Amino acid sequence: MSTSEVLLRPMADADQAFLRALYGTTRAAEMAALGWDSAVIGHFLDQQHHAQHAHYQAQYPDACFSIIETPRERIGRAYLHWAERHLHIIDMALLPAWQGQGIGTRLLAQWLAQADRQGLSAGLHVTPQNPALRLYRRNGFDVVDDNGLYLKMHRP
Repeated sequence: MSTSEVLLRPMADADQAFLRALYGTTRAAEMAALGWDSAVIGHFLDQQHHAQHAHYQAQYPDACFSIIETPRERIGRAYLHWAERHLHIIDMALLPAWQGQGIGTRLLAQWLAQADRQGLSAGLHVTPQNPALRLYRRNGFDVVDDNGLYLKMHRP
């Protein structure tokens, strides 16, 4: 799939069920390891998704909250905060069926090229076990802090 076939559009209220389902896929391995009942997992993920969404909205009220989609379907989310001197990549996630196809790599390259044109640094947080860590390192991000849960990464 070419980059031109992947679009970003502003998130809408009608996307909330999709975003909740997407969030569940980002925590699937973790949930499977817990051995919880599926109803308990569902309730927990509902709460966690709501808390994360509310936090992002409150912490970054002027961020770009986007849905990643093809001409046929929604496939992910991208939350970016473009500040005067810095691009903060708040979150990027793709449905599992769309991972490993270079979509995240191409989107990240586009955002970093725009940041470079504007003279912006870039930063993000990622879990140490996230496979995207390799992508971020290849694109010039260095770990600048480790709080035990997340690595803070920065690209000058």
